[in-house]
Formats: sequence, C-alpha cells, structure tokens
Amino acid sequence: MAARQRKPAGTRRGGRRGVAARARGVFDALEHLVGGLGTALLAFAGLLWLVLVGLTSVIGLGLLLAPTVPRVVRSVAERERGRLSRWGPEIVGPGPAPAGVRAAVADPAVRRELYWLLVHGTMGLFLGLAAVTLVVDAVQDITYPLWWRALPVEDPAPTLVFWDVHDDADAWAVALLGVGLAVCFLVLGTGMARLQAWPGRRLLAPTADMDLSLRVAQLSATRAAALDAHAAELRRIERSLHDGAQNRLVAVTVLLGAARRALAQNRPGAQDMLERAQETAEQALAELRTVVRSILPPVLADRGLADALAGLAANCGVPCRVDVDALGRCAASIEATAYFVSAEALTNISRHSRARNATVTVRREGGMLSLRIEDDGVGGADERHGSGLTGMRSRIEAHDGRLTLTSPPGGPTTLDVELPCGS
Repeated sequence: MAARQRKPAGTRRGGRRGVAARARGVFDALEHLVGGLGTALLAFAGLLWLVLVGLTSVIGLGLLLAPTVPRVVRSVAERERGRLSRWGPEIVGPGPAPAGVRAAVADPAVRRELYWLLVHGTMGLFLGLAAVTLVVDAVQDITYPLWWRALPVEDPAPTLVFWDVHDDADAWAVALLGVGLAVCFLVLGTGMARLQAWPGRRLLAPTADMDLSLRVAQLSATRAAALDAHAAELRRIERSLHDGAQNRLVAVTVLLGAARRALAQNRPGAQDMLERAQETAEQALAELRTVVRSILPPVLADRGLADALAGLAANCGVPCRVDVDALGRCAASIEATAYFVSAEALTNISRHSRARNATVTVRREGGMLSLRIEDDGVGGADERHGSGLTGMRSRIEAHDGRLTLTSPPGGPTTLDVELPCGS
C-alpha cells in the first residue's frame, strides 16, 4: 500500500493564510456595510429634510430653511468621505459649504453631493439593511435548533421560513436555510460592500481641477511636515551629542590633564585618573555608536528591512513575532521610515500597552509597502497625548504615505502604515 504523501509545510501555511484572508475579507465587508448603513441613514434623513424644505417653500417657510440644506448635505457627505478614507484611498473634501442657496447651486461639488445623497440614501440604505438582515437571519436560523423548544407554541417561525416547525427535523431544516443565507453573504458580501461604496468613490471625490489644487496644497503641507520632522531629528541628534558624548569627551580631557600634571609632579593617583579617562572615553564611544545607529542602523543598510525588524523584535520588552514576505529592497528612505516607525511603535508597546504579545507584519503589494503592528494590550492610544504618533505621521506623510491607528479602550491596538515604494 502506497504511503500517503504529506503536503509541504509551506503549502499548509499558505492554505491557512488564504482561509484567514478570506475570513478577514468577509468580516471587513460586513463592517463596511454596517458603516455604510449608518451614513445611508444620515443620507436618508438628509433627503427627508430636503423634501421637507421643498414642500414648505410653497408657504414661504422653506425659504428660511433653504440655507441649511447645503450645510446638511456637506456634513453628511463628509461623514461618508471619512468612512471611505478609512477603508481605502483618502477622499479629500472641498471644505466648508458655500454660503447661500445661489452659491450652493452653482457649486459643482454640492451638485455631486446631492446626486450622492439620492443614491446612497436609497440604494446604499437598501444594501446595508439587506446585509444586516442576511447576517442576523443566518445566525438566528443556524442556532434555531438549540432554542426553538423554549419558544411559546403560538410564536411564528423565523423570518423567511414558510413552514411550521413541529419537531427537530423542521428545526434542522431552518438551520439548513441559515447555512444557505450564510453562504449567500459569503458570496455576495464583498460585492455588496463595493457597490455600496461606489457612489461615494465616484461622486464625492474631487474633480480633476479641484484634485490638482488640493494635491498641491497637500504636497505643500507634507513638505512643511517633512521639514519640521527633519529639524526635530537634527535637534534630537544635537541633544544626544551635546548631553552625552560631548560631556564625556570633556570629562576625558579634564582627567587626562589632571593625570599629566600628577605625573609631572610625581604625585600618586595618576594611574586611577588614566583608568577613569579610558572608561569615560569608552562610554563616549558607545554613545556615539548609539547616535549613529539612530540615524541609519547599519543592519538596515547591510541586510535589509526584514533582518532589521527581527533585531527590533528581539530587543522588544514584549514577545514579538515578525512576519515578512520576500520584499526585495526598497528605497533607503522608505526602509528607514518603516524601521523607525516600527521602533517607535514597539517602544510604545513595551512602555504603555501592558500587552502580552505583539506582531509586526510587512507586505509588498504592487507599488505599496504595507506595515501592520498589532498588540493585545489595553488600547487607548491617542496622537494628542504625546505618544510619538504625531512624529510618526509626519515622517510617513513626508513620503506621501498613510497611517491609520485603531486603538479602542480595552484593546487591541493596530497600527497600519502604507508607504509607496515603486513597482
């Protein structure tokens, strides 16, 4: 009898990663649809307000309320822009709504937002409700055999069940229907999420002319941020040299001078002074090496980002796992940015998160380098509380990258970074 061939470990790991990626895609689709349902409800409320203002304009009251319509539409559209920017390329808004009805009607951005309000407040609302109903019904039907006997006899069967439930066979038929609903969502969920987001991506994105002006403004802001980050880095290096190595070298000079005078006068203690000077010089040399590594670690230049991150993980105060695919070499500035962001994030995890485990995942897809740093700590990280995130964001945006932080109270914390690295 032929022996069964065991699948290679790489194949098994690839299969597990594929299943995990598929499951994550389904959960992301559900999260997108639920978030879209929230903005669709706001869009539907905005449509109702628009209709109310239009109807009351017949008696003159709506003319007083008409200036509020552009602000309402812009406010709801900004919510959708923020939601879509969290799940994909950033959509930059056109700024405050125009003052006055005439200016709003003449503004192309407001007209596009009105089209979006109509589509998202109807089709987007339907897709969101359909997705939530599908998932809730699937969970309810799959678990129905566990609790159907606790229901009163006169209670109807679950939604979409057109037969009476009298025994376990009928209840298991309901569970089978739930499995079918779950499969429907697995197949259709991602497409529904994309269809729900499509009007926002199409209508809320700036036009070509506006996009160019916004792009110029954004590049000016990122250039200023890059200059600020560069100046801050120079100040940090200057402080490190001044407070550390420079002071120790001054101490070496003083000790050597005292030792020379002691030798000239044949006084005791010259040997001790020379030993202290040597120790101080060695400490100054160690601090100079630390400063040099903080500018550009030699391991990063010699062996690449994967080995540099492995070194950071080994020195982290929390058990840390590094998962890096075959990246190839990126530009030195991109690798340095990824390295220093990881170093800062792992330092924050060691000091503040009270986590038991951390993970650094690096992927290169097309022209983007994706970096994800996760921990199972207490969460609550906030850029406004001096955690180093502001400097990290400035460094990333200087390369036209994106940083997304998810850190609810109670954890977990996820830091997602995207950096353009060429094809």
